[in-house]
Amino acid sequence: MCYFILLGCNSDITNKKDISDLESLQLKTSFVDLNENNLDLSVFKKGKTVISYWATWCRPCIEEMPSLKRAEEILEDYGYTFLLVSDETISKISNFKNDRNFDFNFLKSNKSFETLGVYFMPTTYIFDENGQIIETIVGAIEWDSEEMITKLKML
Repeated sequence: MCYFILLGCNSDITNKKDISDLESLQLKTSFVDLNENNLDLSVFKKGKTVISYWATWCRPCIEEMPSLKRAEEILEDYGYTFLLVSDETISKISNFKNDRNFDFNFLKSNKSFETLGVYFMPTTYIFDENGQIIETIVGAIEWDSEEMITKLKML
């Protein structure tokens, strides 16, 4: 005689509504711009969105910013939006922006990176027009390299 025991558990994943990765991120945290205005990430669902998690003290983050800015300019006609997110204070981010003269869409996450599952910086997620993650990049890269620009144009 054979007996089978089936074990299971109730998982939120099976009960979760069909939402995009971008919407899921919005549910996990809220974002504010440097003027302390709340930002709803769903406004970026009409194009591809690059969210780069960084910190003012992160040397690799800072070193990749010039190439990230050039990539943003190159990909402007390809529907890309670049957002740089830090979990530091708004004043610290603002001072960094002013001191370094970087012109990015800087945002503050109201949750710590650890809470969001981000443990290395820079960590960058690329979302498609439907808000799904299509690429994850951990570490600094040359964003404006011919290879990377070609890849981003094809995503």
